Amino acid sequence: QVQLVESGGGSVQSGGSLRLSCAASGVTYIRRCMAWFRQAPGKEREGVAFIGTDGSTSYADSVKGRFTISQDNAKNTLYLQMNSLKPEDTAMYYCAVARAWLPTCATGSGYNYWGQGTQVTVSS
Repeated sequence: QVQLVESGGGSVQSGGSLRLSCAASGVTYIRRCMAWFRQAPGKEREGVAFIGTDGSTSYADSVKGRFTISQDNAKNTLYLQMNSLKPEDTAMYYCAVARAWLPTCATGSGYNYWGQGTQVTVSS
């Protein structure tokens, strides 16, 4: 039984930082694509950061240079370090893991396991 649990969200002022965590059970992060998505009310879900099986990373242009995705395989935990937060970063953030191997991790499809989400609110 697969379960992903996000934590670390909260309310911060513009320019602040948060570190999100995603702990997994029932599935390993090893040799799988992993990602962070976010969705604000009334907007489409957006892929924020992706990490590949070789450790390579990619980011949405809107967060590039501010967010960093990383993993700890020993703890089976995915992280998203968010710095220089802006009000437009306000959203529900979800971690996701692919069920099967993907030719590219930077995709909106192929992610089968999702966490319950953690809310990030950035005030101006």
